[in-house]
Amino acid sequence: MTGVIPSQQIEAMIDAAQITADPAPLPDQIQPASLDLRLGHVAYRVRASFLTGQGRSVTERLAEFEMHRVDLTAGAVLEKGCVYVVPLMESLNLPADMQAVANAKSSTGRLDLLTRTITDGGTEFDRIPQGYHGPLYAEICPRSFSVLVRPGMRLNQIRFRQGQSVLTDKELEGLHAASPLVDGKAVIDEGLGFSVDLRPASGTLVGYRAKPHTGVIDLDRIGHYDPAEYWEDVRTDNGQIILDPGAFYILVSREAVSIPPAYAAEMAPYLAMVGEFRVHYAGFFDPGFGHDTAGGAGSRGVLEVRCHEAPFVLEHGQIVGRLVYERMRAEPAQLYGRGIASNYQGQGLKLSKHFHMG
Repeated sequence: MTGVIPSQQIEAMIDAAQITADPAPLPDQIQPASLDLRLGHVAYRVRASFLTGQGRSVTERLAEFEMHRVDLTAGAVLEKGCVYVVPLMESLNLPADMQAVANAKSSTGRLDLLTRTITDGGTEFDRIPQGYHGPLYAEICPRSFSVLVRPGMRLNQIRFRQGQSVLTDKELEGLHAASPLVDGKAVIDEGLGFSVDLRPASGTLVGYRAKPHTGVIDLDRIGHYDPAEYWEDVRTDNGQIILDPGAFYILVSREAVSIPPAYAAEMAPYLAMVGEFRVHYAGFFDPGFGHDTAGGAGSRGVLEVRCHEAPFVLEHGQIVGRLVYERMRAEPAQLYGRGIASNYQGQGLKLSKHFHMG
């Protein structure tokens, strides 16, 4: 059997001590095709981001790069522009034929929190090799806003897979024909292309741009913050905007996306050659996202965009990313948007859940 591990098998992995944690994992950490990871009790402020390297442990590298430690027990601020390493509560004892990939949760990405998972012996961010035994760590770099964090907060998530289950373009075309993955024409080229919407059905609001000097965001406060204190509206009446170097934007895809129950998807960048910007992908799309069986009827993909060296004109309909679809090993017992708290089912242009929208 190959494919992405569903929620019921993640439960079985916990029972078999292939996933361990102190304290024990909570039932609501388990998503349809992933597991939320929890911050531990200390953050190490480091001089620079690093990869561990083969044969070396994160603990060894922290001795090399640590500047000071921050006790998170009563809550502490991780400051914008700084790099921290936080041991996670979860550890892995993976079977020899199972690997994992981690990614930032949606709300983490929408706050421009660069959050990546590192491991002992790791040579890539967010990639955990087959048979890995050992601890997990989050590297956190707040880019736009300083944030208040506490132990147990969930900034990233992990997905487990056995074998290769990525759909080829031909298989993706067949799936789209049987169960439409986007409204309208599908652009399929090494995944399902999606484009930016800069011609909204009504009004001129097409996105938000992070303000450079703001207060701290407490990640436990949901629907609490006034967007106007943290974001500027981005408006256009001609279907184009100019991205400023170094600025962070929240935009939305033109396409309404659907993930059928037997599949999962991951957002990936399109091509570096199409422009001097990057879509910060908060990565995982769970089975049932935007799907009518889970109350979705199509959900837009929120795009977290950062421009690099030069100002860049982004135009309506420009392809900015792609969704790579994978088969589930089995259909999950729970679907995104059905019977679980799913903040972004049926979404359009939307900031993270920490902001009240009117």
